[in-house]
Amino acid sequence: MGMTQISCPVQARVWRDGRVVASEVAGEDISDHIGDPSILVWVDLENPSPEDLAALADELGLAATAVEDALAPYERPKVTRHADHLFFTTYATAFTTGGLAGRAGDPAGRLVLGRVSGFVLPTALVTIRTDDHFDLGAVLHRWEENADLLRSGPGALLHGLLDEVVDQQFSSIQALDDAIEELEDGLFGDAGGGREFLRSVYGVRKDLVQLRRVVLPMREVVNGLLRHRPESDEELARWYDDLYDHVLRAAEWTESLRDMVTTIVETNLSQQDTRLNTVMKQLAAWAAIIAVPTAITGWFGQNVPYPGFGQPSGVWVSIGLIAVLSGSLYAVFRHLDWL
Repeated sequence: MGMTQISCPVQARVWRDGRVVASEVAGEDISDHIGDPSILVWVDLENPSPEDLAALADELGLAATAVEDALAPYERPKVTRHADHLFFTTYATAFTTGGLAGRAGDPAGRLVLGRVSGFVLPTALVTIRTDDHFDLGAVLHRWEENADLLRSGPGALLHGLLDEVVDQQFSSIQALDDAIEELEDGLFGDAGGGREFLRSVYGVRKDLVQLRRVVLPMREVVNGLLRHRPESDEELARWYDDLYDHVLRAAEWTESLRDMVTTIVETNLSQQDTRLNTVMKQLAAWAAIIAVPTAITGWFGQNVPYPGFGQPSGVWVSIGLIAVLSGSLYAVFRHLDWL
């Protein structure tokens, strides 16, 4: 039985015993291929319309709530189980060409999220992308490298997809780590505390917050897939155990990066307080030094006789007092590191 013509771009692969038997599937033939228990099918829909998904859902018996979540904006990474299929949502990450957010001169956020949702059926994996930010070429290459594993069914396809997603997240985390190291190097330099430096710090912090929102829930996604996997397939289970270990490492890494960014912000504030205290000490020291000639000239300006009154020596006495007392105060403040 065929189905209604799908208007969005469609990619597909069909395997039998781990070997590709078809690299293209017409939209109206999708349900026929998925209904064949002797083959393994992958179908990808790029930016499908609600009508496209509705037609697919009617033919394959997909849950209405899952179909709605596949196109709903701002969905968090998750996996849910329905009658005879699983629904998942995850995000691949990358930084746009031209630099990482947070670096000097490039404060705007540049983290790009590539959303991938999908349905895991008994003999098929159907993926849905709402944009083209996630390149499926690397995923196809992974499937080709592990063709023998595809005999395990759609769980193997999903593992290759998630493995590529996690690897991209690792690359983004590494890029943020490098950016944070650059910020640490500049923290005690001339740029520390400047406007560009602060913009860089908050640019990295913004990207890190966005990255953590898609990395941390991956633990729940992979853990949920581990719970729902066939217990008899030990080989596939080992692959998922390794994937779960990678997800934990990514989550722990993002947590450590958050602590590092927080430390940079706190250290920068402490430096600003230290600079302010230094400026206040310098102002107080110079005020004390300037007070000496003010006091002496004011004293000798009294309209009463004083030592040297009406004599040239009085001028030299006042100059000498100003020089000696001001110089003494300057030496004392230098010794106290106020100047």
